[in-house]
Amino acid sequence: MVTGACFAELGATVWCIDTNTDKIAGLNNGIIPIYEPGLDDLVHRNVKAGRLFFSTDLTESLNEVEMLFIAVGTPPGEDGSADLSHVLAVAKKIGQNLEKYLLVVTKSTVPVGSSKLVRGKIEQELEKRGKKIEFDVASNPEFLKEGAAIDDFMKPDRVVVGVESERAKELMTRLYAPMLLSNFRVIFMDIPSAEMTKYAANAMLATRISFINEIANLCEKVGADVAMVRKGIGSDSRIGSKFLYPGPGFGGSCFPKDVKALIKTGKDHKSPLTLLESVEAINERQKKVLFTKFSDCFGGKIEGKRAAIWGLSYKPGTDDMREAPSLTLISQLLEAGCTVKAYDPVAMDEARFRLGDSIEYADDIYDTVRDADVLFHVTEWKEYRMPDWEKIKKLMKTPLLIDGRGVFDKTTLEGITYLKIG
Repeated sequence: MVTGACFAELGATVWCIDTNTDKIAGLNNGIIPIYEPGLDDLVHRNVKAGRLFFSTDLTESLNEVEMLFIAVGTPPGEDGSADLSHVLAVAKKIGQNLEKYLLVVTKSTVPVGSSKLVRGKIEQELEKRGKKIEFDVASNPEFLKEGAAIDDFMKPDRVVVGVESERAKELMTRLYAPMLLSNFRVIFMDIPSAEMTKYAANAMLATRISFINEIANLCEKVGADVAMVRKGIGSDSRIGSKFLYPGPGFGGSCFPKDVKALIKTGKDHKSPLTLLESVEAINERQKKVLFTKFSDCFGGKIEGKRAAIWGLSYKPGTDDMREAPSLTLISQLLEAGCTVKAYDPVAMDEARFRLGDSIEYADDIYDTVRDADVLFHVTEWKEYRMPDWEKIKKLMKTPLLIDGRGVFDKTTLEGITYLKIG
């Protein structure tokens, strides 16, 4: 969605195709299906300008365009491998309807070697039709952060492009010409390297998160403060401070599934990635840390307790709850016989879809904590930064704050028991 709208903003004519008829009908009526800051205005502006179109029919535009981006989901299978069925379904459709040269670009996160499968599927369908039509395949993995996706697209750290022909490289160079004019880095490489770059980047960031969480947990045991440790190591230019914030584990649509998929690729090629196996195991343990702190406070006697939760999305700036730490926490609380009431600035509808009536939904941050025995701060929305702690203390049954993000100043919390990670 963001990629299509941003290419249109740069002057390209873009067709966004999806098999979900409700989603496309909504888009054609100006309803954006995801929450992403700035996306509504971007889409509406480019629809009005006649550069952005939405349809459920791929054949309508297939032979009118120069390049086609495959940007469908690649969810993890039970063994951790990336499910390529949606990617190959698009490739099949291309082969069944292609009439002229086309550059097919994989934007979806796919394992190394997937572009060969895409090429093979298109060639297979062309052969069935008795057609010989030239086409190219390229890889252009996305590195957009949810909540900052438009800025990431328009001002990228780098654009990675994997190609196997000069014609494909020329087309991708033309497409990203505005980036080149602004001196942003467009890095061309072979396709397998481009596919690996996406996984390696996410695996490195996930590793940093699990590393600092391990250090945070050890800090608690030895009497050190992870906030100070983070400053100490983050000031080293070789290390830096990004993705070194302790918390209740990483979630979202990318890190969990990409780590799993890369581990599976390593196993398939008899090159086990034991470091990433540990990263994944640490993250699963970390998602249970907040519940453990709560349970320990009451000596394990928490049945019937009321828990308040601030933050349901896996990170601020999005309504995405895929693999969110809040889901693990809520599951543990409900299993222990607790009542849960939660609030999130944008993810309430998504929470209702996922959790139904198993929890209560608050109107605001203060409604959340009424009569609560504990307040969990799970997602670091700015809205939570400066609440009226005196009001909260009076509203809560037991003034206990468990801060999963370590953002509050203990000196402002007089009369409130304050626990944080690290």
